[in-house]
Amino acid sequence: MDLKEVVAINLRRLRHEKGLTQEVLADKAGLSARYIGAIERADVSARITVLGQIADALEVDATELVRALPSTGRK
Repeated sequence: MDLKEVVAINLRRLRHEKGLTQEVLADKAGLSARYIGAIERADVSARITVLGQIADALEVDATELVRALPSTGRK
């Protein structure tokens, strides 16, 4: 799994945990909902400054977006 996919998985998980839509998160982060969606689909690589904006909007440390989760063993 590459870093884009790790960020995508973590972003989606954190956004759902906070109960936010892509639109609300985008508004809080000063980004477009389309861009948030593209990051969540791993279609684009977000710049580090963008990851910081997203982390601030989610009220988490930016490292939470790039931290690989342990493998569950499922395929």
